Amino acid sequence: MKQDGDLDSVVRGRIRGLRVARGWSLDDLAGRCYLSPSTLSRIETGHRRISLDQLSAIARALGTTIDQLVEPVGDEDVVIRPRHDETRGVTTWMLGGRDAPHGVTVAKMRVTRPVRRGVDELKVHPGRDWFTVLSGTLTLLLGERTIRVEAGQAAEFSTMIPHAFGADDGPAEILCVLDHEGQRTHLWQLA
Repeated sequence: MKQDGDLDSVVRGRIRGLRVARGWSLDDLAGRCYLSPSTLSRIETGHRRISLDQLSAIARALGTTIDQLVEPVGDEDVVIRPRHDETRGVTTWMLGGRDAPHGVTVAKMRVTRPVRRGVDELKVHPGRDWFTVLSGTLTLLLGERTIRVEAGQAAEFSTMIPHAFGADDGPAEILCVLDHEGQRTHLWQLA
């Protein structure tokens, strides 16, 4: 009897897909996870339920985790909708969020508003920020320094130095890697 359910189908497809991507036969995977090839075949085709012990052994053999094998499929993981803050002149696309590795967030930002020393508040928070300019030029106010960062260049700095950034003579697009504090300071304001 075949297993029903979308999740079962997704898990079976992921197991088979990872096995095939590695160029392994059923025998190859069976030897690595200590299951018989016929058991694996029945699991992949839905003719056998997968026990937690089997799923754990299969995941380990495939170099993945149970979480990754059973992760639900949904459109929210595919479509990234921009968040626009008219006041700050920033549009943000969150490219890595709560599940991002090492507690960092990756975001693409389109900055349209220039930054002005004496007008814009320079922020300070624990951590480090890193960004690369994809297009345009960004002005980075960093302490007493004013730094122009052009397309193809990157900047990294301690966020304990008072800082702010803005567009320099037209829109700029940047790709940012922010730690938890940087995410809270730069991106949560858009939520």
